[in-house]
Amino acid sequence: MELGIHFANFTLPGGPQALGPALAASAKAAEEGGCSLFTLMDHWFQMESLATSYDPMLEGYTSLGFLAGQTSSIRLGLLVTGVTYRYPGLLAKIVTTLDVLSQGRAMLGLGAAWYEREHLGLGVPYPAISERFERLEETLQICAQMWSDNDGPYAGKHYQLAETICVPQPIQKPGPPVMIGGSGEKKTLRLVAKYGNACNIFDLGVEGVAHKLDVLKGHCDTEGTDYDAIEKTLITSADLLGDPDAFLASMEQYAAIGIDLVTTGPRADDPAAWVSEVTAAIVPRLREI
Repeated sequence: MELGIHFANFTLPGGPQALGPALAASAKAAEEGGCSLFTLMDHWFQMESLATSYDPMLEGYTSLGFLAGQTSSIRLGLLVTGVTYRYPGLLAKIVTTLDVLSQGRAMLGLGAAWYEREHLGLGVPYPAISERFERLEETLQICAQMWSDNDGPYAGKHYQLAETICVPQPIQKPGPPVMIGGSGEKKTLRLVAKYGNACNIFDLGVEGVAHKLDVLKGHCDTEGTDYDAIEKTLITSADLLGDPDAFLASMEQYAAIGIDLVTTGPRADDPAAWVSEVTAAIVPRLREI
């Protein structure tokens, strides 16, 4: 099993001028410690479940571009991009640029979006959930088309593109892997089965996650896609350092039901030091699972 680091807390000592160095040092520590993925959130306001909307938050893809120049091997992505935040053609171009400049390390994380306050606050349309899921599926189709030989038009219910030119093309073929966030059984996991290379599921307990994976497998059977080819990832808030043995024992249970990668985030004023401590204690043993 692999470990990913999700950097979500930008409320750090030193103010704004300290954020760049702290973020870079954390990504480097994750890479040097053997992590396979480094992710950020895609929000404009900090989540109120984590801090307050007035706490610091950096724009995701600008930050990933910065990290592409600070690292050399770790995969980079947002966990996850809200479909309402960028027009699909522009999103495909942004992720392509990240893939080219990182030498093939970009991941497209995508979801239906949810944080109404930041949409209203910054004047971004926030349609009903049913429409957001329609837009999500069209965005997945548009990205796939832009990362193909087809540079012709796209005509959908919500998006119409006269041309889908994307030059240069991504380094990864047929394009950066697509992770679809969320675990809704009727819509989200169906989209994973139809379009995704990876899923991301909250830590619902072993039985809860096993149920979600069973639902995903059923959708793969319906869609005629390969369930085993989809990377299954888990995001957890478990305390890795408080009791590493207990954490690793739980990961053995998750690995047994098919989880390939677990993601967690720094919980310290010095996130790079936290990442270094966690990777030293966890990564070698996690890889044996």
